[in-house]
Amino acid sequence: MGIRRFEDKAPQLGARVFVDPDATVIGDVVLGEDCSVWPRAVIRGDMHAIRIGDRVSIQDNAVLHITHDSRFNPGGFALQIGDDVTIAHQVMLHGCTLGNRVMVGMQAIIMDGAVVEDDVIVAAGSLVGPGKRLESGHLYRGQPARPVRPLTAEEKEFLPYVAGNYVRLKNRYLADPGASG
Repeated sequence: MGIRRFEDKAPQLGARVFVDPDATVIGDVVLGEDCSVWPRAVIRGDMHAIRIGDRVSIQDNAVLHITHDSRFNPGGFALQIGDDVTIAHQVMLHGCTLGNRVMVGMQAIIMDGAVVEDDVIVAAGSLVGPGKRLESGHLYRGQPARPVRPLTAEEKEFLPYVAGNYVRLKNRYLADPGASG
């Protein structure tokens, strides 16, 4: 696995975490229980912390990074992700905060200091600019991302379902001795 220490920080993995052998996890990263990190995903906590909750799926080619502390960004921005979050293929998360039960669609970008509250869907290809706040219970879409409409009851039920589906899939990978390389 591409799990690597950087300086004095080593990634910490919760119980039943699956990290694909083709993924990379570096430095000050904490992954909660039942998370999955899929091929070619990169989680790089080299200059600030990355904290990921339980039942989070980080899919193929996603990039998760931070904003370092400098006179241009006093304090920098850690990357924080809540529970039951699905990060789709080729997503870029950079120094932002995601709440619980969030789905970020394919090739979406969420930038420094942005906050995505609980129960939000960010549509594929969307751009959430620096410092923006996405309020709970809505679908956001576009470049820049704007609220499209409130989530339906079915969509709100879907968010923990899809997170659970990836828990079940990673369990199949963990049970398959050939899946870990």
